[in-house]
Amino acid sequence: MEFKTFNKGGVHPADKKLTAGVAIKPLAIPATVTIPCAQHIGAPAEIIVQKGDKVKVGQLIAKANGFVSANIHSSVSGTVKNIGPVADASGYTKQAVIIQVEGDEWDETIDRTPDLKRNIDDLKPEDIINKVHDAGIVGMGGATFPTKVKLSVPLGKKAEAVIINAVECEPYLTADHRVMLEKGDELMIGTQLIMKAVNCENAYIGIEANKPDAIKHLTELSANYPGIKVVPLKLKYPQGSEKHLIAAVTGREVPSGRLPIDVGAVVDNAGTAVAIYEAVMKNKPLFERVVTVTGDSVKNPGNFLVRIGTPISALIEAVGGLPEDTGKIISGGPMMGKAVTTLDIPVAKGTSGVLVLPESLAHRGEAENCIRCGKCVDACPMGLEPYLLAALAKRKNFEELENNHVTDCIECGCCVFSCPSNRPILDFVRFGKQSVMKIIRSRKK
Repeated sequence: MEFKTFNKGGVHPADKKLTAGVAIKPLAIPATVTIPCAQHIGAPAEIIVQKGDKVKVGQLIAKANGFVSANIHSSVSGTVKNIGPVADASGYTKQAVIIQVEGDEWDETIDRTPDLKRNIDDLKPEDIINKVHDAGIVGMGGATFPTKVKLSVPLGKKAEAVIINAVECEPYLTADHRVMLEKGDELMIGTQLIMKAVNCENAYIGIEANKPDAIKHLTELSANYPGIKVVPLKLKYPQGSEKHLIAAVTGREVPSGRLPIDVGAVVDNAGTAVAIYEAVMKNKPLFERVVTVTGDSVKNPGNFLVRIGTPISALIEAVGGLPEDTGKIISGGPMMGKAVTTLDIPVAKGTSGVLVLPESLAHRGEAENCIRCGKCVDACPMGLEPYLLAALAKRKNFEELENNHVTDCIECGCCVFSCPSNRPILDFVRFGKQSVMKIIRSRKK
């Protein structure tokens, strides 16, 4: 079996897939959910309910506000208790709808039968795209880009390859792995729907070598789905990055400042493909997702089907509570996730995991002088010079930062991971990138 990968940079952190063999379990519905209205890249959704309103599971509570935006639906049934600013995993406060749970009454239009629906022949591309928009689907791998936008191929562009991102290269996370094993046919039908939406006859499902059971399972299933091929990939982080997955699967490199469609690719996450199946075939909005809850000292780590808006505290409780040696709790994986300061943070559409790190792994080593070893340059999958970008950012030399392509940084953390001097390289690069992007936006205005 041939295993493909990208050519430039990358690192090999220990994968620690502790929950790969743990089946998905529905998490108990909490007493209250807090549903943020900015769970996606783009404009926050506009709230259309009021305090005191009764809502059902799957009911629209916030409407997409612009082309790059996404609808938000209630994940529970009950009464709107409050509307106001709430902190999310980023640490910033955003408007949210807080709902007191009363039973579990679903919107009548959602098909809850377990039967798989396969016939997509009568569907038109616009039917699929409209359903995806109505359902509020966004990229579920963490980027949360509105999927409707991704499926709306611009005039003059052509989709030549649909790529399903089933890499899940972050250590510890196994949500997509379990989705592939337990929802394989739904993933395949979702992939067919994406292919039809973008008028493409070829699809590739990229899976890393540490998931041999998923590679085998989906390869067998693909025999029943013309045009879909499983592509086994070597273990290398950050292969789940959109641009690096395209390079690994097709050999094409997305130029600086360009999009995947510019090289004929449309990339969607494995969980997103299943959500597309549910939206189009079951009329089910995106109001729940699979979340891995794990850590080296966690008593009963697992994968859970969680309603959006559930507090992280409920997930921690489900795995046996916080271990005594807990040093940090991360929303996401250890490479690109964000440390949270409170367990009240709600699960959002992009929450792929909750990682509990022990004290021994929770802190950086003391930063020392750069020894000019060049390991950060070798590790950078974007071909950048992280040590230089960090130095320029520290000096606030934004013009040179832009000239050295700081906006191409994908913030993967390979530079920090490879640095023997524990330099906070990414902190400076991220600051420089945000500053340069702000300057570019103001220049365009």
